[in-house]
Amino acid sequence: MNVLGVRCATLAAYAVAGAAQLFTAWLFISGLMLTVLGFRTFFQPVIGLLLLGLAFALRPRLGRLDPDAPTLREADAPALFELLHRAADSAGVRRVDAVQFTADFALSVIPYGLRRKRCFVLGLPLWAAYSPQQRIAAMTQALGRSAPRNVRCGVVVGLALGSLTAAAQTLQAGSVLVTSPSRNSVSLGAAAVADGTQRFNARSRKSEWLLWIPRTALAATARLLLWLTEPTARRAQFEADDASARAASSPVALAALRDRRLARAISLEMHRLAIEKRTIVKAHTAAVTQDTLWEVISAHAARLREQAMTRPSEPHSPSGVPGSTGNDADALRIERLARSPQHPAAITLDGPGRARIEDELHLPKQTVAQRVLRDGMRL
Repeated sequence: MNVLGVRCATLAAYAVAGAAQLFTAWLFISGLMLTVLGFRTFFQPVIGLLLLGLAFALRPRLGRLDPDAPTLREADAPALFELLHRAADSAGVRRVDAVQFTADFALSVIPYGLRRKRCFVLGLPLWAAYSPQQRIAAMTQALGRSAPRNVRCGVVVGLALGSLTAAAQTLQAGSVLVTSPSRNSVSLGAAAVADGTQRFNARSRKSEWLLWIPRTALAATARLLLWLTEPTARRAQFEADDASARAASSPVALAALRDRRLARAISLEMHRLAIEKRTIVKAHTAAVTQDTLWEVISAHAARLREQAMTRPSEPHSPSGVPGSTGNDADALRIERLARSPQHPAAITLDGPGRARIEDELHLPKQTVAQRVLRDGMRL
């Protein structure tokens, strides 16, 4: 898409997002007026309550920190935040205010609160699988994706997209499943149970049809916003890749992109270790603990890389670049970054710096590892 097309699509996305937020305000005002001023009839307050319910589902989601995830502030982890600030400055984005830790193989930045503060969500499996320099590349890439140029992360489009998606999921979750009677046909009151079930199922089908219309409209609007913002999101991702190459060096940024293919295997290994921990462990195998989980994952990632290097390369990879992933989007990014001008590393960490960061991450690592070994992984 040319520059003019991208600008037109972005303006259309702002128009759709603004219309969605105005529609939410209209629903709230109309519902409030019908509920408060419409008590002369029975139907007006009912319609008003329905409009207020839809407006509540479409309310802006300002975002919040996960209360169950380990959280660090700058005073708690000065070495980690110093590295994050250097990566943010290299990517040309605003610095983060908090760091939370998860068991996902991913890094991301989320806004939260009325002041739109920024939280860096650090997936500890990725941190364990990557080398120290690859971590810098992945952190810079995640920070760069949240740049203002990516309108999906902006206030207008971002809030509208989050509201539409959450409202569609809420209406989906509110749909009622049709049930069947479980009583024996010759038991006492079986006819009454069957009759009540039929009436309940009829009401459920009517409610499902009523919910289908707004749910479909909300989901279609969200898909329209995603389609309109696809060019700017792709451009922001390419610029984040360039920032990652400048921060950690081009070869390391390429290696970090290629190692994204380890995500599924790492998640499966963590789930296997959690099951093994809760069941029978062979006598000659030491059970993994919350203190050794991330070392085991790091060693497993190293074995996966060795297997990938010794495996015969496919002559027709999606991108034409050896070691690329099977994902077309990742392959395009790898091909583009491999053909771009090569950069040396602008951000490096010495041994004492890495040790300080690992000391600051000790408690969050223990907490997340304990939850993984207790609950397993979502696959």
